[in-house]
Amino acid sequence: MTQPSKIWLSSPHMGGNEQKYVQEAFDTNWVAPLGPNVNGFESDLENFLGNGSHVAALSSGTAAIHLALILLDVKPSDIVVCQSFTFSASANPIAYQCATPVFVDSEPETWNMCPKALDEALLDLSKKGKKPKAIVAVHLYGMPFKADELRAVADKYGVPIVEDSAEALGSTYKGRKCGTFGDISILSFNGNKIITTSGGGALVSKHKNIKEKAVFLATQARDNAPHYQHSEIGHNYRLSNICAGIGRGQMEVLEKHISLRRKVNSFYSDYFSAIEGVTVLTEPNADYFSNHWLSAIVIDPIVVGKTREDLRLALEAANIESRPLWKPMHLQPVFSESDYYGTNVSETLFDNGLCLPSGSNLQIEEIERIKQVFDDFFVKKM
Repeated sequence: MTQPSKIWLSSPHMGGNEQKYVQEAFDTNWVAPLGPNVNGFESDLENFLGNGSHVAALSSGTAAIHLALILLDVKPSDIVVCQSFTFSASANPIAYQCATPVFVDSEPETWNMCPKALDEALLDLSKKGKKPKAIVAVHLYGMPFKADELRAVADKYGVPIVEDSAEALGSTYKGRKCGTFGDISILSFNGNKIITTSGGGALVSKHKNIKEKAVFLATQARDNAPHYQHSEIGHNYRLSNICAGIGRGQMEVLEKHISLRRKVNSFYSDYFSAIEGVTVLTEPNADYFSNHWLSAIVIDPIVVGKTREDLRLALEAANIESRPLWKPMHLQPVFSESDYYGTNVSETLFDNGLCLPSGSNLQIEEIERIKQVFDDFFVKKM
């Protein structure tokens, strides 16, 4: 029997005009990491984000975090507080700077950095005379973090926030776009994100001089001289004009992609409303609007009688991709010696949570295949 086609967790979804912008880059020979598409993509993002945003298009979201830490003067042995429940790219740039990561637990409503645990961490570090240089807070799976509460804690101790909005382009908190809450913010356009440039990211700031310094550092920190002269260490982090062309086409369908992913999340929410012991990550209240980049569930194995791994394997047998939630950074071997503040919220989420297929290009027949696996796996309590 022929195996059905693969249903991916979050595959790229082209809108149609990407090739037009890419072709223009070839036709005009703008294939270097600068050009009209880079400028146009940055402008598109600035207009979308609003709030006086200035955007530097870069090669990845990871590069953007790295530059953000450099711009905040993070040096070897400095402390950077980071959300533990996240992808490793949120934390790895701390190590690039030879700084010391300190990890903080999540709260159960949004799954993002817990303001109380952050306050505990900053108070304890303050008592030890160790003021962090930055806080890396993440909007996980597109769900906005508790921006007002985190900002209040950060300002209380005078520590700037690097807002990791890699997964949250188009999400809002109290009507304000994610990507505008940090002292410096970052975006990602990796292949699985809500829009993609194949690979790419961006650094966002309210200050034009920060954008200009980011661009300077991202282009090997070349001084203003007729020859190649360098007074600072730079990086090759600029986005190419070709990839930016893909991004310009993707920006034209961003709102559509958000709508489609939210419809997928509504399907999961409706289905699991009848399944005791399964909860879907949804907005806590009307202050939050998630792009639902990935839809995720938590399974109570005691109530359901099965685990998230049982469901993952059942989906895998049907050639449907799913994935456990992020393994917290403080549990990762590479960060096992790092300090951690909080309880076990992120650990419990990792143990029992699963990301489900969420792409904006999911077809009706693919939704039906997913539903059939659920029907076979769960015993509905009618």
